[in-house]
Amino acid sequence: MVLVQMVVDSVVLEGRSIRLTAQRYGVSKSWVHELVRRYREGGAEALVPRSKAPTTNPRSVSLALEERIVSMRKELVDLGADAGAETIHWHLSQAGHEVPSVATLYRLLKRRGFITPEPRKRPHASYIRFEASLPNECWQSDMTHWHLADDTEVEILTFIDDYSRRVLACEVFTTVKSYDVRRVFARCCEAYGTPASVLTDNGAIYNAQSRGGRSGFESDLLERRVLYKHSTPYHPQTCGKVERWHRTLKKFLLKRPAASLLEQQLVLDNTVRYYNEVRPHRSRGRVTPLHAYEGRDRMPAGTLIDQPHHRIRHDVVDVRGHVTLRYLGKLRHLNVGWSYRGQPIRLYVVDDHVDIVTEDGELVGEIVLNPDRDYQPIIRSGSN
Repeated sequence: MVLVQMVVDSVVLEGRSIRLTAQRYGVSKSWVHELVRRYREGGAEALVPRSKAPTTNPRSVSLALEERIVSMRKELVDLGADAGAETIHWHLSQAGHEVPSVATLYRLLKRRGFITPEPRKRPHASYIRFEASLPNECWQSDMTHWHLADDTEVEILTFIDDYSRRVLACEVFTTVKSYDVRRVFARCCEAYGTPASVLTDNGAIYNAQSRGGRSGFESDLLERRVLYKHSTPYHPQTCGKVERWHRTLKKFLLKRPAASLLEQQLVLDNTVRYYNEVRPHRSRGRVTPLHAYEGRDRMPAGTLIDQPHHRIRHDVVDVRGHVTLRYLGKLRHLNVGWSYRGQPIRLYVVDDHVDIVTEDGELVGEIVLNPDRDYQPIIRSGSN
């Protein structure tokens, strides 16, 4: 403050020029100009240092809007729905309100004590992610456990569209049986069309792989020309979309305990309606699953199963003259011949047709895979 007064006095009282004053005190001419201007307009009080804080805050939210945001947050939490900043931003924009940025909403919720910062999680970009490109290209299905208000154990069966995340069916049973899966799937096909593929885990209600046979559900898929895909054992991320739906579903159910199967089904129906038609889905660009499902043409059944399956496999013929190849979920033994024991070969596979070729390019023969046999005979090259 002493330097400020000396600079002003040098110009105003002593009559020195701006340039000489700046040189004398080692300051900039623009600063001398500014001090002199402020003194002549407001006197000595105008020389008191001013705060550099902004006088306005473009990110501020009015009190009325802040209360509306807090109220919406509480409504969504009571509903059991997602109540984060992005969801509130979407609901405000749909209602025609003045919409602050998502970052502003997040800071407001944090300041009001609704959000507790969590440790950094594994980035989504580090996951290998699959998503269907069209509705009905792939349906996912799974069963999850729940309980009624009196702690009676029940099971909930879901079918969900991989592309849109639309829940196609969600039903509660005392115990889900294979017959229930077949019936619910058939009803979904009648309502939405038959999908090109279905992805499930390896539960006994879906397939009979562990029993070495074929389940009724697998037979239904085969009859409808639907490609059936199994998740990797002990890897629920493969069916991640239906698993994520079950996590969302249980947040809703916790808010609405049901006393009976009928009451529980009514709660499920209302929850599915809200999830499909009202709740914006983050993975679909903040549109509802219903909007995403109806926004594009559906992939018809047979599209994927009719495409030929190609692969090349390198192997070494074992001591019995065989190599193995997995076909339709089972390991098949292909008879190459004793004379080729220990030799590396290549298998050129197109669906159920296999050409066996040596590393030198000699065609040993071909095999047409028989799904009813474990040991597959070879048709030698040149034989009729």
